[in-house]
Amino acid sequence: MGLFSFLSKEIAIDLGTANTIIIYNDKVVVDEPSIVALERNTGKIIAIGKKAQMMHGKTHENIKTIRPLRDGVIADFQSAEFMIREMIKMIGIKSSLFPPALKMVICIPSGITGVEERAVKDSAEQAGAKEIRLIHEPMAAAIGIGIDVLEPTGNMIVDIGGGTSEIAVIALGGIVNNTSIRIAGDDFNSDIEEYMRKEHNINIGERTA
Repeated sequence: MGLFSFLSKEIAIDLGTANTIIIYNDKVVVDEPSIVALERNTGKIIAIGKKAQMMHGKTHENIKTIRPLRDGVIADFQSAEFMIREMIKMIGIKSSLFPPALKMVICIPSGITGVEERAVKDSAEQAGAKEIRLIHEPMAAAIGIGIDVLEPTGNMIVDIGGGTSEIAVIALGGIVNNTSIRIAGDDFNSDIEEYMRKEHNINIGERTA
């Protein structure tokens, strides 16, 4: 720890299609739906996370809800930046004299393109990150469940998220082989909605599904 280490704060973000989780001091401090609500006329964002999700599917013509991430990657840059910034505020990091320099570790899909990777970094930088490290979701999942990823043993990880399903074989601290399938929780929700409509003639929304 350096002399001015109190001026920097380290956080980890799982920027998911369905939910965003932020870890600070080894604890999950934010677990919110990845959704924002804004006014159509002004473009002003009026709610994020759980509050915005409550509005989803129930808005009038002047309010719309947006999910900034689709298929595990940023689809709406401005909304994603605002969402990350507001969720970081939820942590409640206080600094009396100087705003802390944020160091972030962010999970990304293993099949992400260079352009999509850049969008994640840009959003994090605009939200206040001074240093950013990206880690592939299957590797983060393997470490999270206690697998020794440095061992010369192959372990297959299947990480089913909201927008993508990540499948990877991990050994010796790296990903040996991987694929990212853009079929996941969102598709399951759509299938449930369709089943209820066909089998029971009932229309249900995304939250119910």
